[in-house]
Amino acid sequence: MALLKTDELRKLHQKKYRQQFGCFLAEGEHLVQELQRATHTNPALLASELYLTGKYEDWPSVLARHVVSDKLMAQLSETTTPQGIVACVPIAAVLDHAGEAAGGERGVYLHELQDPGNLGTILRTLAWFGGFRCLLSPGSVDPFNGKVVRASMGAIFHVPLDTEVTTAALLSRYRQIACLDMKGESLESATFHESDCLAFGSEARGLPAELLQQSGQRTFGIAGSGQIDSLNVASTVNMAIYELRR
Repeated sequence: MALLKTDELRKLHQKKYRQQFGCFLAEGEHLVQELQRATHTNPALLASELYLTGKYEDWPSVLARHVVSDKLMAQLSETTTPQGIVACVPIAAVLDHAGEAAGGERGVYLHELQDPGNLGTILRTLAWFGGFRCLLSPGSVDPFNGKVVRASMGAIFHVPLDTEVTTAALLSRYRQIACLDMKGESLESATFHESDCLAFGSEARGLPAELLQQSGQRTFGIAGSGQIDSLNVASTVNMAIYELRR
């Protein structure tokens, strides 16, 4: 990865520049530690560049290191009190790592998910259980948004991730898709446990009609008290995956 100039690094807070330069920022000790751990299974991440203040000058790392001023670190940081350590990570190293599906891997499809906190939480869930790939539809939140990266707590480096996955591509890729909707069969059914992909919509719009219709009867719901009309999508993913693995 070519070393970015200072003014280019500052611009990585904006999606259009992340796309232009092909990089995103991962800020803080924990995220950098998870990045370094992930290099053992994904060597492409070794192309990441580490920027740190004098406080972290002795930080052990195999990544290229650059000591910077507190002023520049404040400009690179999106948090109120910068820790003083940020990694610049090549997007391709994350996306290319998705590769072909591993044996027994299942997909989790998120249609037009908008909330960065929800996506980060979902990535953490997928990393915790393992064996899942995250697929994002066009129109979803940028997974390399700083809020998503921080909310993922480093899971973004461990979960295979595909972006811009259309409904048509999903249907051609997976044989048995379980659509999580407001109403449907119980998650305890054998049909749900046989699914090779789980599909979730955003709270605002849900899943597209073409996916629900083409998936036939493979629609599943989580029974509630009826006092409210929706369930947070990250919570829905958590419960569905726990039941799938139970």
